[in-house]
Amino acid sequence: MSNDIKNLEPQLLWSSFADLNAVPRPSKKEERVIAFMKNFGEELGLETYVDSTGNVIIKKQGTKGKENNTIVVLQGHLDMVHQKNADTEFNFNEQGIDMFIEEDWVKARGTTLGADNGIGVAAIMAILKSTDIPHPPIEALFTIDEETGMTGALELKGGLLKGKILLNLDTEDDDELTIGCAGGIDITAKGSYEIESYPNEKSYQISIIGLNGGHSGMDIHKGLGNANKIMNRLLYTLNKKIDLGIHSIDGGSLRNAIPRESFAFITVGSHEEPEFKSFIKSFSQEIIKEYSTTDPDLEFVWKEVEPIENVMQKDFQHQLLRSIYACPNGIYRMSPDVDGLVQTSNNLARVLVKDGEYEVLCLTRSSVDSEKMDEAEAIKSTFELIGAKVTMDGSYPGWAPNPNAQITKIMSELYEEMFQEKPHVNACHAGLECGILGTNYPDMEMISFGPNIRGAHSPDEKCQISSVQKFWKFYLETLNRI
Repeated sequence: MSNDIKNLEPQLLWSSFADLNAVPRPSKKEERVIAFMKNFGEELGLETYVDSTGNVIIKKQGTKGKENNTIVVLQGHLDMVHQKNADTEFNFNEQGIDMFIEEDWVKARGTTLGADNGIGVAAIMAILKSTDIPHPPIEALFTIDEETGMTGALELKGGLLKGKILLNLDTEDDDELTIGCAGGIDITAKGSYEIESYPNEKSYQISIIGLNGGHSGMDIHKGLGNANKIMNRLLYTLNKKIDLGIHSIDGGSLRNAIPRESFAFITVGSHEEPEFKSFIKSFSQEIIKEYSTTDPDLEFVWKEVEPIENVMQKDFQHQLLRSIYACPNGIYRMSPDVDGLVQTSNNLARVLVKDGEYEVLCLTRSSVDSEKMDEAEAIKSTFELIGAKVTMDGSYPGWAPNPNAQITKIMSELYEEMFQEKPHVNACHAGLECGILGTNYPDMEMISFGPNIRGAHSPDEKCQISSVQKFWKFYLETLNRI
């Protein structure tokens, strides 16, 4: 199927994307893709440099007549989010992405596609290996670990780049020009609890599946179901009704992905089994109805399993469920200055409870640093009340919009000229690397754009073929005009 992808237009871009997607590239395990990109640049005979962090820089002279034009930095990140459906057998550390074409979309079989940010990286690769596309001098910057810490951008040293304009190819709507973004911070709450014996005769596995999930920045305003919140709501309510024992909870995965699934193993008194079954049936119907618009495939599955004896100590069980219930999730505040922009939010990304240990992971985002820390402190306080050790790290700054930048004017006018409509010039709630890169390159004008990508950070991720063609034309003409 990769040959089918490579034959799509523009072939220079899609063939690069297929080659890239054959290389496993999980965040924090980018050794193979770094080597792939280094080899790519060297085989083209281009100046290629890998810094101490793993960022790859490839430089190419301008084409004839443009040798002395303004140097442009083309930037994308090499890592991708690894998410798969529960019933999909796939090893992200060993396998390339299995892609296919469905109508006007490129998709992956049961996993994330890697269009975020593989399409942007492929668009840069296409320029580097082109022989007939006019362009100014290029500095291609391929950063690492964007999805789980922005490490590459944070550790990129000043002075390596000479470019005055940076084109970040990491947004997901082809009619938008992004000139600002949110910053973020990771919050981790950890602790231990006592285990007690629970001799009741009935044990169950409860599964919450079928939620859409999505990008915890770009999709946070959509009101999508969070599997961790729904599971906790179920267990919290059930805990008040019957004699419940919780053996384990395993929900969500990555901080930047809205949780799609959660699984719990519980025990109930055999005499309370009828009430348990009656409750979970009515509860699931109620929640499915609540989320029928945003998550129409939501399912609750419960089945009896072998008896479980060890469960969480009851008093602490009540405390933990209350803390997760109190933890904010979703929009914290909308921007009072930019219509429709989420200013601050939190994603309750991961809940893991097992064998006397618990861990809760969150990602808090905001375009206002003080407000980001305000929500982070609220979350920290919530879990410290039950004795958790809470750490906050990986903080990165937002990117303050500059609507008067020359590149914004150039690209806005060009978009209107080419497509007979004005682009949406905006800021986004995702964490782009521009704000971080700007700390060491404060004089560099930056803008972000890209083709239509839907369902990023979920197995429903897809990239629109016709939109890539539109983006490609705009991209090439932008390089021609600079």
